[in-house]
Amino acid sequence: MPANRFVPRRPVLLGRRHESDVLDQFLHRTQAGRGGALVIRGEAGIGKTALLEYMRTAPGVRTLRVSGAEFESELAFAALHQLCGSMLSVLQRLPGPQRGALEAAFGLSSGTPDRFHLGLAVLNLLSEAADEQPLLCLVDDAQWLDRASAQALSFVARRLHDEPVALVFAVRAPLGGAELTDLPELRLEGLADADARGLLASQFRAPMDRQVRERIIAEARGNPLALLELPRTAELAGGFAVPEAAPAPGSVEASFRSRLEGLPADTRLLLLTAAAEPIGEPSLLRRAAELLGVDPAAVTPAEDAGLLTVSAWVRFRHPLVRSAVYRAASPEDRRAAHRALAEVTDADAQPDRRAWHRSMAAAGPDEGVAAALEHSAGRARARGGIAAAAAFLERAATLTPDPGRRAVRALVAARAKRDTGAAEAALTLVAMAETNLGPDDEPRRAEAAALRARVSFDRKRDDEAVLRLLRAAKLTTRCDAAGARELLLDAFAAAVFVGRFAKGPRLLEVADAAHAMPPVEDPPRLLDILLGGLATQVREGYTAAVPQLRRAVDLHRRADDGSEYGLGEVWMACNAAMDLWDDAAWRVLADRQISLCRQHGALASLPVLLSFRALAHIHAGEFGDAAALVDETHSIAVDAGAPPVVYVDVSLAAWRGDEATTAALADVAMRAAHERGEGRLANVTEYARAVLYNGLGRYEEALQAARPACDLDEPGFYSWIPVEFVEAAARAGRRDLALPVMKRLSERARASRTPWAAGVELRSRALLTDGPAADELYQEAIVQLGRSEGTVHLARARLLHGEWLRREGRLSEARTRLRAAYEQLSSIGAEAFAARAARELAAAGEQVRKPKAEAQHRLTPQEFQIARLVATGATSKEVATQLFLSPRTVDTHLRNIFKKLDITSRRQLRGLPLVVTRTA
Repeated sequence: MPANRFVPRRPVLLGRRHESDVLDQFLHRTQAGRGGALVIRGEAGIGKTALLEYMRTAPGVRTLRVSGAEFESELAFAALHQLCGSMLSVLQRLPGPQRGALEAAFGLSSGTPDRFHLGLAVLNLLSEAADEQPLLCLVDDAQWLDRASAQALSFVARRLHDEPVALVFAVRAPLGGAELTDLPELRLEGLADADARGLLASQFRAPMDRQVRERIIAEARGNPLALLELPRTAELAGGFAVPEAAPAPGSVEASFRSRLEGLPADTRLLLLTAAAEPIGEPSLLRRAAELLGVDPAAVTPAEDAGLLTVSAWVRFRHPLVRSAVYRAASPEDRRAAHRALAEVTDADAQPDRRAWHRSMAAAGPDEGVAAALEHSAGRARARGGIAAAAAFLERAATLTPDPGRRAVRALVAARAKRDTGAAEAALTLVAMAETNLGPDDEPRRAEAAALRARVSFDRKRDDEAVLRLLRAAKLTTRCDAAGARELLLDAFAAAVFVGRFAKGPRLLEVADAAHAMPPVEDPPRLLDILLGGLATQVREGYTAAVPQLRRAVDLHRRADDGSEYGLGEVWMACNAAMDLWDDAAWRVLADRQISLCRQHGALASLPVLLSFRALAHIHAGEFGDAAALVDETHSIAVDAGAPPVVYVDVSLAAWRGDEATTAALADVAMRAAHERGEGRLANVTEYARAVLYNGLGRYEEALQAARPACDLDEPGFYSWIPVEFVEAAARAGRRDLALPVMKRLSERARASRTPWAAGVELRSRALLTDGPAADELYQEAIVQLGRSEGTVHLARARLLHGEWLRREGRLSEARTRLRAAYEQLSSIGAEAFAARAARELAAAGEQVRKPKAEAQHRLTPQEFQIARLVATGATSKEVATQLFLSPRTVDTHLRNIFKKLDITSRRQLRGLPLVVTRTA
């Protein structure tokens, strides 16, 4: 596509020269095929809509416009339908899963739309639409987007870099827009005083008292809409009157209300009906007006007053007009408007919107309306609209006359609200349920307690949340033993997460509670076996727990039935696999659940699972793959609204020997650990520092770094921390510190009986052994680690053996071993350990020159992933589906990859050495 220079031919908005230049540059990049996303953020009336209108008139682009509506924010995919409705003719060009997701979202077929496939479908739909002409998508009032649409558009917005497609969102500050976090922003401030005076003078040409004018300027604070509306609020006869003091935009809304008061009653009722009807369909408004006995001609005074326009669509001048109209109406008039709208809304085509209007028309509890809302919630959930389902369920609970049924619906609504992240709303609904529950309804009271506990841990992962989960589990035991065990596993995971910041022996308390549970059903669930093993591990020690943990891990590994497990269960199963030194099970468990999450679009679980898989890549010496997953983890965490996952970043930097990056990341991570009470993050940070300092040969510092986590000896770190501690203590001459930890390590490794366990135990024991026995231990360690997936540990065993051989004066053998260690450590990117091997080689009489990786072989994390997949024979479409990109973006990356690698075909990628840039 030719990249013609964009030359603005439009008048620049008053006082917005800088903003206009930014938008022109953004449009020019889009025309050149390098689209992207931009968020225009500012308070109501600041000029966001005017800037969107400025962009809409740009030549050489096709423009689509969407407006969020407050009353439609609970209807899943409403905004997405506005945007994509005109492009459905190209639906058949999309891959089957993407087409199916879009059809399900728009109600064209049954089923639940996969979130990732839906995001890809929208991305590819926009890409197809931009084939002939760059596409500009303008989204006004994005704070009112329904959550399902906002998530999909946010997904797309982060993947437009190589598409001639631009997404521009206008968001009212400080409302909403959470899904758009981290996108480029253009923040609008108030106009400068000179521009404000110019705008005011252009609207009010009569003489005006200087003090009146200056007060208007001061109150408006540069807000353009306020400058236009505030003069109308005062009776400016001759321009000599003082408007009421009220800050914008409150005064702006007051201005609209005062203008409503002068309109005929029928006009106000018609405006109210339009405000309650978010679609803006004139025929629907006309039919509702007829039911209300209002002549459609009553709209004329409102149009004359500049409050709204009626043409192809009904549009208010500003969202504040809609708000002012709705809020100014009496409850009776609001119910009448919604009742009329419910009557004229097609029950077959739009049952959910009709149910919502009926609920807003209800003057009190109404079981028929509540039941209809409940059915709508089911349809919304099936289409992926959890936020819509939660809103319907919340309203259904409010309108339910029977207390018992109201309590049940409130609990269902609370669970849905929790799923959407609306913690306060969830707790309010739990309180409603508890108020309406009968005194003997133990199961429901236990369910309410469980919800409170889980919301508590969602909001703040502290010791109190662990106690709440534990208490909820004990309460649930009396009526639902299976549910109680699920809560105990959550409590176990929470206690591991809190770790050192717990205010008591929480792990032991959870383990005791699990041990005291009634016998499990026969056959037991995988969850029950895992919980039993974890409880035994805490109560009786690692060796006693190995048989149960081994069984739980093996069963989870073999359960290839497509089942998805709760995140807590997968997390604890992976932790158990690591504590058992079972690297194959750890990798398989993570891979399978990642595959299922990708297939079903479970974004919330992916960041944690990808982090586990990235750690497995580090263990296997696959730093490039780990870096690529770290990059993807952060991207998906933003898409999913999940907290940032920083565990792998600091570990990867340490293994790479990057002291500056490790130090910076470790400082941030440790501060976050203390602020949030995340003991697990503190353990990871200490482990990373120990790895770094062992690599650098600064053993005293490594010993100090590893000691706190080693003393705590918490689950999930049995296979990591002791190994680093023993090496640091042995090399620092602190045999007294190393021996007790070595004893613990030996007992556990021998109970585990895996090659990884045997290898690191032998390697660690060799560090504390003299003479020929040490030689034998090192050699056997290398054999055992060669049977595992732990490439980094194998390379370090070779390094330690070579160092020992050199000190023993066996220089020829030392050079052979050190050379192998150096080559392996260099190839995987463990630069500090490689440098340590190079120093030892030099001391043994052999100088080495570190091979410099060819610059053209250094790929970004995303390029690395694409190259690896294409090298296996995957097509661009297949790669795009796997990595949640568009085929066009994949092809653009491939061109960059070919240039960097100096190749011309996909086939040439096979067998090439690929390196990920450190900036990953």
